[in-house]
Amino acid sequence: MPAASPSSFAIDVPDALLARARDGEHAAMELLYRWFERPVFTLALRMCGDRESAADVLQDTMLKVFGHLGEFRHRNGCPFWGWLRQVAVNESLMRLRHQRRFAQDVALEDDHWLQDEGPLPSAAADAARLQRALAALPALTRSVLWLYHAEGYTHDEIALLMDRSASFSKSQVARGTRRLRQLLDAAPAATTRATLVPESRHA
Repeated sequence: MPAASPSSFAIDVPDALLARARDGEHAAMELLYRWFERPVFTLALRMCGDRESAADVLQDTMLKVFGHLGEFRHRNGCPFWGWLRQVAVNESLMRLRHQRRFAQDVALEDDHWLQDEGPLPSAAADAARLQRALAALPALTRSVLWLYHAEGYTHDEIALLMDRSASFSKSQVARGTRRLRQLLDAAPAATTRATLVPESRHA
């Protein structure tokens, strides 16, 4: 089953704006930064699990993107936002590996997992509850879950990113989704509720 949520990165960037940014126009680069600051920070926060790491990933991602704007030419039909998102994912995974999060955490395992790839609860929790629940998952499981559900990556794409098999990605989505539901059900209810939607870094 394909992921249900559209990516928050899916912003149509005019070619004229990219051309101005390539020429070093500060206003154009500032606009691109403002457009993608929230998606990059949120993705990094969900994958890395803490705001300090997310802020570092945001900075590294935008520096790399602005430093290589001249190399982007809609390769293989990929839009600018898809390329920028790929940079953000790679930076997040690099930080997790550098911190040895993947080595220290054990991915969720059990003896009888079902092929549960349905969407997460549509009104799962307020932002704080959701972040706490995600943070309680192993880093690898959390990253697979976010890339699949929120960013729309396929299992084959996730397997390639993480040097794993597509079956591994499927199992992590099924187990992680089920475990996240359990964590949210066990958490105290809140007055304000929200879907699995990126939050502002300034919230």
